[in-house]
Parts: sequence; C-alpha cells; structure tokens
Amino acid sequence: MTHTAIPTNVVTGFLGVGKTTAIRHLLAQAPAGEQWAVLVNEFGEIGLDGALLADSGARIKEVPGGCICCAAGVPLRVALNLLIGRERPDRLLIEPTGLGHPQEILGLLGGPDYTGVLSLQATLTLVDPRKLSDSRYTENQTFRDQLAVADVVIANKADVCGREDWQAFDQLLASFDPPKAGSERVTQGAFARNWLDLPGRPVAGKPGGDNPLAPPRPVPAGVTLAEDEDFVRKEGRGGGYHSCGWLFDPAQTFAYEPMFHWLMGLPAERVKAVMITDRGVFSFNAEQGVLSVNGLDEALDSRLELLDPNPIDGARLESELLALRLAQSS
Repeated sequence: MTHTAIPTNVVTGFLGVGKTTAIRHLLAQAPAGEQWAVLVNEFGEIGLDGALLADSGARIKEVPGGCICCAAGVPLRVALNLLIGRERPDRLLIEPTGLGHPQEILGLLGGPDYTGVLSLQATLTLVDPRKLSDSRYTENQTFRDQLAVADVVIANKADVCGREDWQAFDQLLASFDPPKAGSERVTQGAFARNWLDLPGRPVAGKPGGDNPLAPPRPVPAGVTLAEDEDFVRKEGRGGGYHSCGWLFDPAQTFAYEPMFHWLMGLPAERVKAVMITDRGVFSFNAEQGVLSVNGLDEALDSRLELLDPNPIDGARLESELLALRLAQSS
C-alpha cells in the first residue's frame, strides 16, 4: 500500500516567544477531516506543552527532559516513529525546546531515513522584536541558529512592540542573504496557515542510522506519580539553564488567588503551569515577571515548571507551593 509523504514543519524560536500558542492557533485552522499531530519537546523534566495542547484535537507526543536533537537524534527518531506508525497524520508539526539547535533536527527530517515518509516543508521561526536589542539573545548561538534555518520569520507579540522594535526587526530581515521566503507580524501567534505549505530548504545534519521505522530502544518516558505519591519534584540542567518542576495528583487543589500572586513573584526567567484550582483549571505563563493566565476546560493533573540561568532553590519553593494547597475533603 502506497502512502503519501507527510507534510512536516518545524516551529522554532527562543524561550518565551510563544511557540505553543502559535501551534494552538495552527491546530484550530486544520482542515476538516484532517488529523494533525504535534511532536513537542521541553527543556524541563515535567513537560507542560503536551498538557496545553491536549484539548486541541491533534495527536500529541511529548519528549520532556532535554533537547530532542541530542543523543544522535534517538529521542526524536523514536517519538517520530510512534506518531508515524500509530497515527499516520495528515500533517506533522515539531516544536523543539527554545534551547534546542534545530539544524540537526532538520537534517534528520530531510535526510535519507525519512525519504518518502516525511515531506519537509517550511521551517517557521518566531521572534519577539523587543529582544532584538538585547545582546543576551542576539549573541546567543541557539538564537542565531534558529534564525539561520528559518524559511519564514514570524514577529510575535506585535501588540506590545514599538517603533524601535520594528526598526530592529526590519534590519534583521534585511540582513539575511539569501532573503527569507517570507515574514509576518502577528499577535498571540496567529500567523497565516499557508506559510506551512512553502517548501523547506535542504539542511545538512548528521547521517542517518538504521531503518527509522524500527527504533532500537524504548521512547523516553515522561514523569509519573507512584501509587502512594501526591506529587513529585524533578530538577535538571543544561545549555546554561536550570529547571525545576512539579507534578501533582489531580486530587490536589490549589487556591487560585494566592497561587496567582506566588507565581508573579517567582525568581525565574520562565514559568509555565497548568493548575487545578478552586476556581477551575488554568494555564499560567510568565516571562521575566510578566504573567498571563488562561482558563482550560480540564486537566489530567497539575504541573509547574521553572527555568532560569541561575540555580533554583527547589526545596524552598516546594515548601511555599505546598502551602497553597487546599485541604482535601474526606
């Protein structure tokens, strides 16, 4: 039986630029009758983006705990094979961690291992124009790599950008040689779906391995709770960043108002959470002290992940977090 190669796009961008929000917008535009799938990777051990995309109707495969482009691409291969073999989606979106180097991912996707299986389409890189005057971003090699592989550059968070930000963005676009295939200014990641259909450029990567449809090892497992655990904390580090995250049993409920103020005051560059509270289920997303909140229909559990260049005092923060739990009814 002959199958058509699956159109595949990588959606990349640095930490906090809004990749997951953009993917939610894309999934909402999926043509009727098409099944889309998302392979999402996060730096932290707990994994939040899978939970944030769970109600999208797409098939989601999450690879938490590092970069899917590392370890000779094995985590990426295994997760890809599961999605391809089980779901056979009409389109595949791949969201690497904001600290990930996308060149090796693209080299694998467009290489001989997936010839006839995947059809590599445009790579879309999101940027926050306000960061283009900050040397912590512009001199970061990962940030540069993400721009280098982009076919389309999306300026997100347009509603909060000023004249100098747009001047910097225009200068960035003018600096590319050859020019990018396109660009767009958007708010809340709401860029046009038709960018996905542009062809991707060949990108050199590491040579392929064995038959990709016969993975040699099990897929990396996500964090789960033991039968007698109410919660678990996981910490990690790499790429100049530290992570600390918690997973809570769904029976644990948190007080919304104190939770909101506690999250606002956390000393971390990035904060992402899906929490079950006394007011319902909410997602919390903070970047450098600016917190946004969105209501969700449901959640399988509560999750919280912090990311910062400096070490995170997980024990102290855990004590504060546990104090925000509400007493359980007997």
